[in-house]
Amino acid sequence: MSRPIHSLHIIGSRRLAGAERFFVRLVGALAERGHPTVAVIRGDSPVAAALSPAVQQVHLGMRSKYDLWSAWQIRRLIARRQPDIVQTYMGRASRLTRLPAGSRSVHIARLGGFYGLDGYYRHADAWVGNTHGIVEYLLRGGLPAERVHYIGNFVPPTRAVDAAEVAALRQRLGLPPQARVVLAMGRLVEKKGFDDLLDAWARLPASDADGRPLHLVLAGSGGHQQALADRVAALKLGARAHLVGWQNDLALWYALGEIFVCPSRQEPLGNVILEAWRHRIPLLSTRNEGACELVRDGENGRLVPLRDPAALAEGILALLQTPAEARRALIDAGQRCVDEEHSEQRVTEAYLALYERATRRPR
Repeated sequence: MSRPIHSLHIIGSRRLAGAERFFVRLVGALAERGHPTVAVIRGDSPVAAALSPAVQQVHLGMRSKYDLWSAWQIRRLIARRQPDIVQTYMGRASRLTRLPAGSRSVHIARLGGFYGLDGYYRHADAWVGNTHGIVEYLLRGGLPAERVHYIGNFVPPTRAVDAAEVAALRQRLGLPPQARVVLAMGRLVEKKGFDDLLDAWARLPASDADGRPLHLVLAGSGGHQQALADRVAALKLGARAHLVGWQNDLALWYALGEIFVCPSRQEPLGNVILEAWRHRIPLLSTRNEGACELVRDGENGRLVPLRDPAALAEGILALLQTPAEARRALIDAGQRCVDEEHSEQRVTEAYLALYERATRRPR
């Protein structure tokens, strides 16, 4: 890269889920490479505490998509800072962001889902989809092909977790030392399909053929949390299904699990799939949009139909019964996919190359 790229990144949400975690990773990676980077976020967002000290923060309200005061503040901030790139994430920030008249900044809207374009995204100068399916959606929506780009996500390196940490976590959760743990995590909302996972779990025996107890650990929080807790009670799964809330030390929880399950009904990409591969844990997923793009069934993971608890239960049991050598092959293939296609270096360099091209394009 011949020169530093000054970029301003805007996200208006008040949580720390997949899109927000990627926002934190990307702006941190840009700053670490010497590119002046400003994060425009809500002051009450957990993103503030997660950001690298190398990233300057600006806090705005962005309380709704109709927040005209925040829209005016964003426009004034762009006029004052004159960044090369203004990159927005998700609908609220993209809708509120309008470049001031005569600005030489380039507005890039990054989409991680199949969101409505009208009123939210069409006014941007360029668009990034983090899956090929989203790129195709943007093109079908009439956006100019020369300004629509594919750049995937990356997940951070994991840390080493020792056996004592895992043993302590097992004890805290009340898991028997010999228990086999199936792990799932994500936002507890309906589209993630965790009720299907609980229904599948109810179909499975309490122990494997060798008498080792089977336990499900589900990490996450969200609006569906109480409904899932009620379902655990109704299915009488309390002794072997554990809802543990939102967790930040992902490495420890992935180290606890023997296999990872993504039961989503809708998942445009699936950061949890990339994280599972990064943490070297065998993967089972439903055939949602993101999984069908990432997972090669039988090579780097296993796929089962959507909204089918019986098939999900069969898939879990089959993966638990898969010989160790075949499971290592799945893990190794997933690790290669992350290293070769979803590494921090590859994704960050792709964004920087896009920024360089965009700022040189005649306006």
